[in-house]
Amino acid sequence: MPNRSTDALFQLIKSLEKSEKRNFKLFARRNSATEDLKVIQLFDALDKMGDYDEAALLRKNKTISKQQLSNLKSNLYKQILSSLRIIKDENNIDIQLHEQMDHARILYNKGLYHQSLKVLDRMRETARAYNQLTYLQQVLFFEKKIEALFITRSMQNRADQLSLDSNAVNAQLSLVNKLSNLSLQLYSWYIQHGHARNRKDENELKEYLANHLPEEAKAATGFYERLYLYQSYCWYSFIRQDFIQYYRNTQRWVDLFNQQPEMIEVETGNYIKGMHNLMGAHFDLLNPKKLAETIEQFERFAHRKLVTQNENNRILVFIYLYTSKINLCFLEGRFTDGLKLVPHIEEKLKEFELYLDRHRVLVFYYKIACLYFGSGNNEKAVLYLSKIIHQKTSLRTDLQCYARLLHLIAHYELGNFELLEYLTKSVYRFMARMDSLSHVEEEMFKFLRRSFAVGARTLKPEFQKLLSTLRQYEGNPLETRAFAYLDVISWLESKINGVNVQDVIRTKYNQRRKV
Repeated sequence: MPNRSTDALFQLIKSLEKSEKRNFKLFARRNSATEDLKVIQLFDALDKMGDYDEAALLRKNKTISKQQLSNLKSNLYKQILSSLRIIKDENNIDIQLHEQMDHARILYNKGLYHQSLKVLDRMRETARAYNQLTYLQQVLFFEKKIEALFITRSMQNRADQLSLDSNAVNAQLSLVNKLSNLSLQLYSWYIQHGHARNRKDENELKEYLANHLPEEAKAATGFYERLYLYQSYCWYSFIRQDFIQYYRNTQRWVDLFNQQPEMIEVETGNYIKGMHNLMGAHFDLLNPKKLAETIEQFERFAHRKLVTQNENNRILVFIYLYTSKINLCFLEGRFTDGLKLVPHIEEKLKEFELYLDRHRVLVFYYKIACLYFGSGNNEKAVLYLSKIIHQKTSLRTDLQCYARLLHLIAHYELGNFELLEYLTKSVYRFMARMDSLSHVEEEMFKFLRRSFAVGARTLKPEFQKLLSTLRQYEGNPLETRAFAYLDVISWLESKINGVNVQDVIRTKYNQRRKV
């Protein structure tokens, strides 16, 4: 069977733009060797394929034998990377610094030590200006090597100065390493588990932060130290659903880039992620005005060459921009309007399927399902929720749980009562196994089990009773997760008043605007 997701060479070719493909062919034909011509033949064959299918590839290209294919693919992969390397991106600081280091080594090997040191001096200034500590460390290491092997007489007290600079950079790098590890581990915890489910999770997170947050981090002034510190606090607050602190640390994260705008081009991915979390914080704090303003700002950023001419940035911006646009529809009760975004999202998910991880796709499916559910189209909601439920993945167990719960409620709305008893038991077992049952969820399962034996005429009082019970948990931090994933309160109010969920939410939104 064709497999378009596992062949690295196929993925690389499909990621190339027209100009990059043209550049590769010029690069590969520079010597016009027979092997190179076969490489181009293989390149063209893979470029034309919609899905990677090795059997079809060999069948249509008789001059390439099965024995040759592995070596040809390896050679082609290396040549594509080499051709991409010679297309210089003048704005890429990494490439600039790497090139300067290459020049310094060439001059050193020629015995031109003073010229090498001059290049290293310029490299040091660039590295400091853009907070590139690893390159700064390389510069200092190379300078120490030159001074230790040769008498350059470049300056007095040079040994002392190089030693001081090296110690300072190493200490800074050590702190950056500790904080980046902390940020990564907290983010990994969220990807695996979602929000904190109980006191045990909360205590585990508090203990982990206390044990791994370096004391010196609180006084950090460097760009990367502060970036990873704010990220760590951001994930910590988000997991605990302390949305005020989540917003404050996310705003600090974005402000860091606003204070040093030159770093947006160096750390574009982190800037995009920061804007995503800022929009997420406005959503969690139910602030549609600020969310709309930040979406507008992010959309302007999306039209910069930094995004449009970089595939990675373009994909990230798509994911976060449309996630936030859906969230704004949720806040304003415009579920039906939000459905107009779905065809474009589906088109982009197909276009970017080689690069998107399952976690991103599952989140989109859940949000699209919520749009359909809120607008009253439960059949479509079930369709998208089924895509999540049938995914065999250990990521985001919380998302899996709430997809099942919403799937159950959607079937309840559709009147599929013959399925409900089985689904209720199945979902209950799944959530209990995941250690995910909150008081809100327990009450919902009790209601669903009771409703089997209650006639349609007496359901309204049951809805009112459940609503009254659940309101007691609205301010409980450990119950926030249930309300964040599924607006149960609005659903119950819609059932009591006989309207769609979006009508209830839109009414609440209009009332907030008047205040």
